[in-house]
Amino acid sequence: MRKLFLAVSASLILAACSTQPPAPEQTGAKVEDRTPAAVKAEATPVAPPSAGEYSLAMLKDPKSILSKRSVFFDLDQYVIKDEFKPLVEAHAKLLVANPQVKMLIQGNADERGSREYNLALGQKRAEALKKTLILLGGKEAQIEAVSLGKEKPRCTEHNETCWAENRRDDMLYTGEF
Repeated sequence: MRKLFLAVSASLILAACSTQPPAPEQTGAKVEDRTPAAVKAEATPVAPPSAGEYSLAMLKDPKSILSKRSVFFDLDQYVIKDEFKPLVEAHAKLLVANPQVKMLIQGNADERGSREYNLALGQKRAEALKKTLILLGGKEAQIEAVSLGKEKPRCTEHNETCWAENRRDDMLYTGEF
């Protein structure tokens, strides 16, 4: 009985191994085109943006993402949130396209916490933004990071909505500082 069981099991295993998978057109799966023409088209680099595409005039255009100059943070945090990454990327592209331009990042904190704590937190926030801009192509010589702590509030009320407005980095460009 045992030999019969082993023989049946072995035949089932071999039968399972010999089946062919269905063709891609039968499963609806897409097949990657790896012909030389397709590979060449895939490898063609995208041209970097020209200086005109990221001009300083865009900083004043309310329709441009570059007109937004603040990155906001959570309480006691200095990690740039995902929602601000497109804004940071746009400002990095502006710096890359205009190497003569300089940026000042002012790190801010809300009124809670000691003066020393808020100065340190504001500096960490400004340095986090600076590091990100450099990783995206900006030059270190273009960007200066400073902390204002709680000395430059955008809102002076004493509630969470107001405090959230004050936990930010502000980006200023040449001629604005």
